[in-house]
Amino acid sequence: MPTLKEILRNIVPEQYIDLVPSSFDLIGSKAGQVAILALDERLTDYELEIAKAIQKIHKNVKAVVKRSESRKGEFRLYDYRLILGNDTEVLHKEYGYYLKLDPLKVYFSPRDAEDRIDIAKSTKPLERILYLFSGIAPYAVAIAKINHAISKIVCIEKNEVAHKYAVENVRLNKLEDKIVCINADVKDVIHEYLNFADRVLMTLPIGAWEYLELALAALKKEGGIVHFYHIGHEENLFEDALKIIKNVCEANSYSYQILKQKVVSDYSPRKYKVRIDFFSKRLK
Repeated sequence: MPTLKEILRNIVPEQYIDLVPSSFDLIGSKAGQVAILALDERLTDYELEIAKAIQKIHKNVKAVVKRSESRKGEFRLYDYRLILGNDTEVLHKEYGYYLKLDPLKVYFSPRDAEDRIDIAKSTKPLERILYLFSGIAPYAVAIAKINHAISKIVCIEKNEVAHKYAVENVRLNKLEDKIVCINADVKDVIHEYLNFADRVLMTLPIGAWEYLELALAALKKEGGIVHFYHIGHEENLFEDALKIIKNVCEANSYSYQILKQKVVSDYSPRKYKVRIDFFSKRLK
């Protein structure tokens, strides 16, 4: 099978051919996929041909979408523009479970699939998990499908569209007895889950730190694990996140022990989404 650049060699001018992306996200399954790619502005006149070339390589692609380089707004969504196709709702399959979504309306990264499984495999039987900023609930579904002995996962998501997909994904994977989805702002409902969780998920890399104090209060009195996500700079990937954890824990009289530091995925040039797992317990 020829590469994208090989197909486009006589269509895109030679001086721009190296700008054609060598990789892009595919969301969906054999029933239909959406290809999402970032394109240099110098390729604007060739977008449709690039989209058609993607369909030649990936026969299941039903729509091709151009995205902005950065996420913005309250729900941290990319700006999208449809280049080819019209139906962008898909059923995405990974590791034996399904996730229904429209990538133009909610945030989802197929690149985080391995990270979801990594966390799922780290959970223990009978754990209660609080999942903040849960989106379409991909981590909850992954955990409950991997760890059949999980006690309960409570997902909190403010975006109504993402919440509806989360509810649908729980139903699709027959996990209603394991996962509860709440459509609300974390700050408005987390007081109902004080001393609740063995584990708290904070998968939002931008702004999650503002909720870390609340996440600590949600841990059981005997302590628990927090999966804290942040944006790390290339020169010192974990420095900012470690500093935040230290400052918030010390200010609120919590001990902490770093368990794991991991680069999850690229975020933007010289920046990465990072994850720090730590155990924390109130000191007094």
